[in-house]
Amino acid sequence: MPLVTIMTSDNNIDIHMMKGKLESEEITCYVFDENIVTLNPLFNIAVGGIKLRVHELDAEKARDIIKEINSTPSRDEFQNVIKCPQCGSESLYKNFRSMKGIFGLISAIISFILSIFPIYFKSVYKCKACDFEFKE
Repeated sequence: MPLVTIMTSDNNIDIHMMKGKLESEEITCYVFDENIVTLNPLFNIAVGGIKLRVHELDAEKARDIIKEINSTPSRDEFQNVIKCPQCGSESLYKNFRSMKGIFGLISAIISFILSIFPIYFKSVYKCKACDFEFKE
């Protein structure tokens, strides 16, 4: 039975959390390219990220579960919904790796010169509606 890729990521923790959720729903999952991306993050683009695959018959159910999880709004430690301070949208990218600012520029230049993975980035929320980046 053919396998279908239902999720890709550069973060193996996100993949394994989703794999655990899908397996709790009795969907058999397989993780591909985890080792190469984890050992050398620069290969992430070459191999297309870490892939989560399921059997073709389970793909639609798995996509529905992933869509439901991704549409659930983020919450802070007091269970308040986190909203974009600029436009008020609840649709956010979580743990977005931002290199904005002077340190990000310096890191990008050094990374380019030395051909290494960027050494500096901030994990922030990024609004899907207006592209505004902010800390919680």
